[in-house]
Amino acid sequence: MKSILCLSDQPWSREPGRTQQLLSRMREVQVLFCEPAQGPLDLRCRRPGRRVRPGLTVYTLPPVWGESRPLGLLQEGALRFLERLTARHRLRDPLLWCAAPWAVPAAGRLGEGGVVYDCARDWSHLPARWESDLCLDADVSFAASPELAEHLSPCSDNVVLLPNGANCSLERRGALARPPALEGLSGPVLGYAGTIWRDLDLEPVLQAALAYPQARFVLVGRREKNPLLPRLSRLPNVLQTGPVPLVDLPEYLACFDVCLNLVRLRSPDNDVLPPRIFEYFSTGRPVVALAQPGRVEEYPDVIYWAEDAAEFVRLCASALAEGDGWARARRLSYAAAASWSGRAGEVRRILESIGLL
Repeated sequence: MKSILCLSDQPWSREPGRTQQLLSRMREVQVLFCEPAQGPLDLRCRRPGRRVRPGLTVYTLPPVWGESRPLGLLQEGALRFLERLTARHRLRDPLLWCAAPWAVPAAGRLGEGGVVYDCARDWSHLPARWESDLCLDADVSFAASPELAEHLSPCSDNVVLLPNGANCSLERRGALARPPALEGLSGPVLGYAGTIWRDLDLEPVLQAALAYPQARFVLVGRREKNPLLPRLSRLPNVLQTGPVPLVDLPEYLACFDVCLNLVRLRSPDNDVLPPRIFEYFSTGRPVVALAQPGRVEEYPDVIYWAEDAAEFVRLCASALAEGDGWARARRLSYAAAASWSGRAGEVRRILESIGLL
């Protein structure tokens, strides 16, 4: 059986990130998913691996110590841990999957049969040499956005654009019941689904909620201490549900008449479209999004892109007035093409075509 040794940049979670979404769909492949330690006192590396499904086991890497934490290069202790892991599972020529530049010391150390670098975010806060060395070592590099692909291209001729995917099922969409938290809402519903980060720019939502008191604005997701949340909480037409189980998210999205996308003021994600965009597409509903300065606007045929909060408010009205036309059908088509299963299948076809799987 083919095997993949994955060095993930995020922990295994009930709210899976990109690496987890892709590798959990690799059937007939043994996957050892190594998550980073969550701080210097996280000693879960001493525990046995967690078998989360047949063929996929999760391990926690030893913590990083010293001045290089929390995102320093893999240290000697972590490399020895990985060597013992490959020996224990009797991995022969595993494919080394690296989701972050700090994994570069592992390349060439573990008897791997190939190296993949999956670049899903901007790592410019790390030394540039880490990423360039990893990209040079990789047999293929996947990039989550056109800008990231262009960034990696000087280091490799084998860079493949692989955007994020969607997690919502189109087949379930028609018969979803309204969740209890949204019962009794009247008027059009404009909604955002995602973490309310401390630096998330909520000004467009605040201005839109003030401009359209007859509409309801729903924020679904975990909340940090964002400075604008207290003001939003005082508005009668703003509802904050808090986090919801991932399996229930389609029920909330189905209640949105307009889907909203915001940006972080200190966003590390560059021009990477978040998975929520494709999940929004799976509803067919209009999407109003705040554009980042200097970024190319993707999917301009089906997203209302706003340059600032004032334009965001105006475009919300345009989105509410949109009828059931070609734009809805095109969003559904984009969502179907962007399923995580489809993305994983594309990865597998590429890896098989170059002999890595």
